[in-house]
Amino acid sequence: MTYKMIVLDLDGTLTNEKKEITSKTYKALMLAQEKGVKIVLASGRPTYGITPLAQQLHLAEYDGYILAYNGGKIISCRTGETVFNQELNPELVPILHSEATAAGMDILTYQGEGIAATKKKNKYVLHEAFINKMPVVEYNDFTNQVQHPINKCLIVGDPKPLHQLELRLAKQLEGRLLVYRSAGFFLECVPLGIEKSNSLDKLIARLGIVKDEVIAIGDGYNDKGMIEFAGLGVAMANASTEVQDSADYITYSNEEDGVAHVVEKFIL
Repeated sequence: MTYKMIVLDLDGTLTNEKKEITSKTYKALMLAQEKGVKIVLASGRPTYGITPLAQQLHLAEYDGYILAYNGGKIISCRTGETVFNQELNPELVPILHSEATAAGMDILTYQGEGIAATKKKNKYVLHEAFINKMPVVEYNDFTNQVQHPINKCLIVGDPKPLHQLELRLAKQLEGRLLVYRSAGFFLECVPLGIEKSNSLDKLIARLGIVKDEVIAIGDGYNDKGMIEFAGLGVAMANASTEVQDSADYITYSNEEDGVAHVVEKFIL
């Protein structure tokens, strides 16, 4: 099979623990692009948090794409065109804020080049800021201060109680909102139908690529769908057992250049 596209999750997949692309992975991806393979960076991160990595990999030159907000927004790096965009219903934000507060957790969203959160010094909020290299602004009146449109909210908290909140919200907002965890401590709250595989399906249809020609690599709960969707679904060695079970192939960890290994084995 000749693969025409590589879809990459970022945290725990493309980048190491320092949130950097290693030189070996960078070289492999550049060689893949020189062979005509398109790269799509698919992440729960906002567009602003993905753009530096897209620039590092020269995706504008090689006609790559950014798939941000877990698929809520797709952007062409070459033209800057927004190929797809789905906004979060503003009426749902007060509900999410109320439920997060009642559970003793914090909620955030993205405003321009910054993060708006109910508590600036929450360790999970700070982790999201570190990942995206974005400053945090504390909103004391979150519901009324948020400037719409937004693509998603993120509720953060300790894994066990956050999972319980996930179950409650999934039931309460069934048919109105999709909730799932991208990490044990991150609960994604996105428009109905927004999932990496669904948005990827829209993108490849636009580009005339079939899913058998796609490699998707990830490590998180929110990568499972695209791993199952792609012609070659790859899980990182650092992925959970559940995610690995959904994959066609398991590569090395993100600390061992797992992405480079896939590119070398299946493309180069």
